[in-house]
Amino acid sequence: MRWSLVVPAKRLGAAKTRLAPLTGGGRGDRPDLHADLVLALLADTVAAARACPAVAAVVVVTDDERAAATVRALGARTVADEPDRGLNPALAHGARATGAAAVAALSSDLPALRPAELAAALDAAAAVPRGFVADAAGTGTTLLTASGVPLDPHFGSGSAAAHTAAGARALTGDWPGLRRDVDTPADLREATGLGLGPATAALLPRLPRPAA
Repeated sequence: MRWSLVVPAKRLGAAKTRLAPLTGGGRGDRPDLHADLVLALLADTVAAARACPAVAAVVVVTDDERAAATVRALGARTVADEPDRGLNPALAHGARATGAAAVAALSSDLPALRPAELAAALDAAAAVPRGFVADAAGTGTTLLTASGVPLDPHFGSGSAAAHTAAGARALTGDWPGLRRDVDTPADLREATGLGLGPATAALLPRLPRPAA
């Protein structure tokens, strides 16, 4: 089974506000640094997904022109966030836009993701109609899959429990890069320890406060 992946990408300047202690939130003498970090996380996530043999296509839902140009250069397709009603409607819209029977929503902030990890998780997902991978804390979700059924995303606070309540099966495996999403400076330090993708690794020396 090969999958179509949907990745959401907010406008860069408005995303990942809890990383502002590392970047100054795009203020001061480095107005683009925060956006650059968010974009690097996205680029490494999309590059890893595109390199995964189980992935047929990657669709990024975004209204940010810079994000769209970056992911297109990596081989992804983009669709506008036509619903413009938040994350879950955007993911449902992206899933429909793929036209695929096997579709998955992937977080956009997985800079330590390895293609082999994603392939293993998607292989496990093929055994169930809907599945999900919890984040490193066990409460959130980094991957939601659906095969032959609607995606039905419930991302947000407590999404692991919400996806379980909606009938998705928890998928487990040794996938540290897939589970390590980056919302805070501490998360970025942990991802650095796992091994970052090239875009995020190249940006670290520019941070006024080191991530590691």
